[in-house]
Amino acid sequence: MKDFIKNVFANIVAILLIGIVLFGFIVLFFVASAMSSDQKPYVENDSVLTLNFNGNVIDSYTEQEESLFDFGKSKDVLLLDVINAINNAKNDEKIKGISIEADNLPAGITQVDDIRAAIEDFKKSGKFVYAYGNNMSQKSYYLASVADKVYLNPVGMIELKGMSTEVTFLKDFAAKYGIGVDVIRHGKFKAAVEPFIRNDISPENKEQLSTLLNDIWGNISTKIKTSRKLDDTTFKTAVDSLYGFIPELVVKNKLADQLLQKSEYENLIKKQLKLKSDEKINRISVNKYINSLDEEKSSDNKIAVLYAAGEIFNGDEYQNIHSEKYVEYIKDLAEDDDIKAVVLRVNSPGGSGNASDEILFELQQLKLKKPLVVSFGDYAASGGYYISMAADKIYSSPNTLTGSIGVFGMIMNFKDLANRNGIRSDIVSTNANSQVYSPLSGAAPGTIPILTRSVESTYKRFVYFVTQNRKKSFEQIDAIGGGRVWSGTRAKQLGLVDELGSLQQAINYAATKAKLKDYSLDSYPRKSSPLEEFFKQTEEDEIAARVISKKVGKENYELFQKITNPKLNNGVQMALPYQITIK
Repeated sequence: MKDFIKNVFANIVAILLIGIVLFGFIVLFFVASAMSSDQKPYVENDSVLTLNFNGNVIDSYTEQEESLFDFGKSKDVLLLDVINAINNAKNDEKIKGISIEADNLPAGITQVDDIRAAIEDFKKSGKFVYAYGNNMSQKSYYLASVADKVYLNPVGMIELKGMSTEVTFLKDFAAKYGIGVDVIRHGKFKAAVEPFIRNDISPENKEQLSTLLNDIWGNISTKIKTSRKLDDTTFKTAVDSLYGFIPELVVKNKLADQLLQKSEYENLIKKQLKLKSDEKINRISVNKYINSLDEEKSSDNKIAVLYAAGEIFNGDEYQNIHSEKYVEYIKDLAEDDDIKAVVLRVNSPGGSGNASDEILFELQQLKLKKPLVVSFGDYAASGGYYISMAADKIYSSPNTLTGSIGVFGMIMNFKDLANRNGIRSDIVSTNANSQVYSPLSGAAPGTIPILTRSVESTYKRFVYFVTQNRKKSFEQIDAIGGGRVWSGTRAKQLGLVDELGSLQQAINYAATKAKLKDYSLDSYPRKSSPLEEFFKQTEEDEIAARVISKKVGKENYELFQKITNPKLNNGVQMALPYQITIK
């Protein structure tokens, strides 16, 4: 009995100690977070703004990937903050120039476009812009090429290679392991289901991919050639021959100006700043410079920027775009008299058709009360394009993946897999199609025909809203719809968007539409508190997702989700055909 009491007492003490330690950790977490937020960096005279991007460039806080041990000091940075920092640095007497030092740029291609444009404007101040690289990705070089001078390490390289995309096919894999896939789609270009029904890229899909890649590469290469003062032949030869991989050929073909060690590059900057060789350069990172700026004074007149980033789902979760959450945001914005206009920033490949429709309806109600302007980021496809159909005006980047006006449904079953392993099922029902679907027996006889009608009905509804917003006929939209993805440049030519422009240009137009001269910006969704972030990251599903993603890689995990996540397989989908990663 004594041993029993001792064991119980020991367990109670252990639990209390664990609780105290956990409580202490949480207190430490919030103290560190508060201390870090209170410390405002100081900008020295003769400083150089360094664009090194240690974290991701994101549109919205909902895209943020924080660790439990960050203590509130995320290295991720908002795109609008980067743009504002560069714009501020243009007229800041303490900032003498910009140094671009990002070998791997964790940003979307449209975000790089906006940052590049801001630097172009910064150069009008007469201040220097230099770039240095060791092993520069193509995206990093795209940004670096805007500099007055580009320098490369003597044993470095530039990954200048043009663009390609690779589609993974799972048809034989599914057949080998007894996984059945029933698909319903409208539009010959709706290629989301092709990986499950083919072993190669269809001619229609190859056509749209080729057009899309050539449009985007055309935009990027033209800007690089202009900045580097290269003729078409020299540049094409350098790209086709991978001259960027050989340092000597990099300089010979004028992709960079000189091969230098980092310390030699530092000496060049010191010379610009008129510093002695033993003096230190006052560098300030873009993150610190952002934190050094005075907060914008609040105004009674506000423009809200509502970020719609990620896939579209039903539900009320914070990450991605969950319809219940976004309906709340939109209603709050509609009822807030201080909000005079709303800019919807879309960076989404789409998702649930039902959730997209809910969000579109609420945006239409909001537009009855105040101006609604839409700005496209990297993706505004399928459901992402659908929710934009409430806009007064749509701005797109030239490189936005736009359109994909189409819908599909997909049902997976494991009947053959189960049968091969001695598992079988039998069904008793009251009606012809009571068992609409079962993972062990597949779809009922009437399921596919009725889902086909559902897909066709949803497609017609999709096209209807596009015809109303774009003021075109059903036939006109259907001809450029069918699930096809376009570049922003091509979308402008086809009338799917109104203007090619940045988020800032969309904000400027919203201010004009609302007749505002003085206003402040409010961003939604608002950043979650450190306490919310802490407990969110300790949830079982969140921990499991992080572990799997880390083990198999982010891209493979996303493919795994496509197969296993019920949110991505239930109901009619308005989703981008595939994920394109531009490097």
